[in-house]
Amino acid sequence: MPWSEDHKSQTRVRILEAAARSFTRHGFDGASIDVIMRQAGLTRGAFYAHFDSKGELYARALRYAAREGVARVGLESDPSARMALYLSETHLHSEGLLCPLACLVSDVAQQDEQVRDTYTRLLEGFIAFYAGQPAPNSPARRQALQQAVTMIGGMAIARTLTDPALADELLEACRELAASLLPDPAS
Repeated sequence: MPWSEDHKSQTRVRILEAAARSFTRHGFDGASIDVIMRQAGLTRGAFYAHFDSKGELYARALRYAAREGVARVGLESDPSARMALYLSETHLHSEGLLCPLACLVSDVAQQDEQVRDTYTRLLEGFIAFYAGQPAPNSPARRQALQQAVTMIGGMAIARTLTDPALADELLEACRELAASLLPDPAS
């Protein structure tokens, strides 16, 4: 019996989902193709029908995780509510997909140009999602960059802490700072 027309795309999504989870939790070196494929309910041999290399999968999994994150947070139309959701304890302790920008900042620095380029584009998308498209070298662009670093850096550091109270305190401080960097709607 032949596969349905959308079988390959559904299989690819399962692989991307498993890879995004594995990479954001274990990094490039800590995630193996065998484990990712097993989590997707497939064999290693099926991997090569979808991806040429682990590096390609890594870059595509980063984009997948980012799109899924935007889909979750994007339900909030208010920018301050989106920021609060991103910097929440719920996001910090999520069993779902994690933000690749916060989880993989050090890991991506060790990867090839394709992966670093993907991360760069994701950061630009993050800025646009939370702050719009401020003009290059403008005060609004500087504020958007400060806001992105506060949010991503705050989540990245909070994920490393063993003291839950300190992590909560850090996220609260980052929520306050990020909110203070929002453009004034009255202007």
